[in-house]
Amino acid sequence: MLKKSLALLLMLILAVALVACGGDQDTTEDAGGTDETTDDTGGEETTDEGDAAAEDDGGKVEIFSWWTGAGEEDALLALIDLFKEQHPDIEVENAAVAGGAGTNAKAVLAARMQGNDPPSTFQVHGGAELNESWVAADLMQPMNDFYEENELMDKFPEELIDLVSKDGNIYSVPVNIHRGNVMFYNKVIFEENGIEEPTTLDEFVDVLAQLQDAGVTPLALGDKEAWTATQIFENLLLATLGADDYKALWNGEVGFDDDRVREAAEHFKTILGYVNEDHASRNWQDASQLVGEGEAAMTNMGDWAKGYFSNDLNLAVNEDYGYFAFPGTTEDFMVVTDTFGLPKGIENTETVKEFLKVLASVEGQDTFNTLKGSIPARVDADKSKYDEYGTDAMEDFQNNNLTPSLAHGSAAAEGFLTKVNQEVNIFVTQQDVDQFIEKLQAAGEM
Repeated sequence: MLKKSLALLLMLILAVALVACGGDQDTTEDAGGTDETTDDTGGEETTDEGDAAAEDDGGKVEIFSWWTGAGEEDALLALIDLFKEQHPDIEVENAAVAGGAGTNAKAVLAARMQGNDPPSTFQVHGGAELNESWVAADLMQPMNDFYEENELMDKFPEELIDLVSKDGNIYSVPVNIHRGNVMFYNKVIFEENGIEEPTTLDEFVDVLAQLQDAGVTPLALGDKEAWTATQIFENLLLATLGADDYKALWNGEVGFDDDRVREAAEHFKTILGYVNEDHASRNWQDASQLVGEGEAAMTNMGDWAKGYFSNDLNLAVNEDYGYFAFPGTTEDFMVVTDTFGLPKGIENTETVKEFLKVLASVEGQDTFNTLKGSIPARVDADKSKYDEYGTDAMEDFQNNNLTPSLAHGSAAAEGFLTKVNQEVNIFVTQQDVDQFIEKLQAAGEM
């Protein structure tokens, strides 16, 4: 239902790149390179000349990402430092591009990939963002042999490996896991108003009303960028559909005319009646700040907000702020995973693999995630290095139903997500459920 033809996909990527690159934008240096050949089993073959060059001068790795903010940049730099310690003769270029939620970086990446100028490796969300944008366009090398050689097949949950796979081949390595169905709340506000953490949607609405009656802004939202509101809606879909049918929604087995989708939209409308009036002028950090400073009670945000609370606002987990799963999704884990793979056309495949080995290792993942605020993608990481939130999230990640995030590109192709973000933005303003459902159906049928 949601897949585009390759031609339409490439046109969309180019269009996004042209628009986003029109303003002031940092550009990255040419990675250069020649096409690599692949064998029939999913492994990679490199030329003797490429291998010799890597041995002679150590080679170079260009790491492309959008990690430039507090916490995330520190995490990336720590991972790079670890790699340099292990491979001092390999040059590293940090080609991070600033911009909220990776919007700018993705536009630059699209232009480079279509211009046969791929970075050595790049940040991409597992799922549709990887598979429908880059794998379907035949721009990535399979990594089956890499996984086997480094004994990774049992180090990640099977559902996570599925997110970075297409047609039997694996195409990237997850470095972290963020959870999208988390509610963060101000502990003082909850305690002063006798609020218990809600576990169902009905309880959630009751809590929102109770807080509003007490003169407190119940829910902080910053939807200056539409994905933050889309994230609330995807969690409502998960709550009303359940994990299996939520996933079935994205492959056409469940339609957007399903009564439970309408139920999610109705709840969405109700919840929007309890958000801060200035939500359209705020981003997710601004909304989180309202909670941290006691001007709002709760916010629904991925657990990168945990890093913001701890690192930027200097708040203590389970003292100043608490957390719970989005009501109705206590047994589910909405996965947002950042991954790195091997683009076709790079001339230093073997050198890049050395970086990916470090990124995939226990030491690499613990070095990165303790600073990022996320948890490792590996199931055998050192839990003693993480705080109470981290260990709780690790436990849930290994035991809950894993579901792909729509808002962060894992559940559906970019073209569909763009339309959903547009319709969510309209719905937040107009709150017309019938029109919203009709538009979602139309987008899903394209």
